[in-house]
Amino acid sequence: MTYRQLGNSSIQASSITFGAWAIGGWMWGGSDQQEALQAIIAGWEAGITSIDTAPIYGQGLSEQIIGEALKTIPRDQLQIFTKCGLRWDLAKGSFNLHSSDNAGNDIDIYRYAGKESIIEECENSLRRLGTDYIDVYQLHWHDPTTPIEESMEALLLLKQQGKVREVGVCNYNAGQMQTAEKIISLVSAQNPYSMLNRDIEKELIPYCIQHQKAVMAYSPMQRGLLTGKIKPDHVFAAGDTRDGNRFFTVHNIQETQNLLAKIQPIADGHSISLGQLALAWTLHQPGITIALAGARNAEQCIENAKAATIQLSSQELTIIEGHLQNLHLIFN
Repeated sequence: MTYRQLGNSSIQASSITFGAWAIGGWMWGGSDQQEALQAIIAGWEAGITSIDTAPIYGQGLSEQIIGEALKTIPRDQLQIFTKCGLRWDLAKGSFNLHSSDNAGNDIDIYRYAGKESIIEECENSLRRLGTDYIDVYQLHWHDPTTPIEESMEALLLLKQQGKVREVGVCNYNAGQMQTAEKIISLVSAQNPYSMLNRDIEKELIPYCIQHQKAVMAYSPMQRGLLTGKIKPDHVFAAGDTRDGNRFFTVHNIQETQNLLAKIQPIADGHSISLGQLALAWTLHQPGITIALAGARNAEQCIENAKAATIQLSSQELTIIEGHLQNLHLIFN
């Protein structure tokens, strides 16, 4: 495993960070809690010391599973990143989406980042995680009903109280980060980034490089699409929101399959899987600090960890870039 400094902070994060959305089950068609627990522990044993979660992932379940893992893993050997700003238990703020929980019950999710809500969410996360501090506390999404300054004042207070070590944002653009930094110095930005989704290269990554902010890339394997295991005729489990997602149309799956066939020789040359190649490519990109990789079981997590030490040559990166330039995904 390799480790990278988050911005100007003292936090050294594992370059492959455990992405804990899938283990919460929500939007992923459920999960096996015991296997999830074993995945976290196996990842830690393989050097994955950083884990990213959120209350919304299984409506607290993901954080609870991590709390169970902390009964085995010493707290000072794990960097926990969690979030606030999405409420399923409070109809306040900006309506985000209608969904259902793991039991099939209807839930309405709101983006809400009011000061009192952030403080309440932090206390709830600390309780579920079984810890007295969070390493990086992130605002999950911008709430248009609450001034960014108010949200950041709440996060600054939590930092001053020692309940969080550092503050970051997710799904923010560069302008929103600038506004936030009038109140608090952010350590990181977490946004989607993969071979298939490179939008943040335009503004966000240059901003973060200039201002020495870490970039946490989530969905670097495009929710499994870049593993090559999802074919055009794939049938998703009930509750799996990849079904109907813009990247998972028949055309885009086939186009991705064509891309993967072209870069398969590079993976073969390193004796690695396509998923590992996607992770390694992500870590080679300018401005990217860590890549979040989900795993449902120990085997997947160990495979993800191996991607941290894969060295791609400049020639290999150029070949991949050439194929990416010829990629033709269609988004309606």
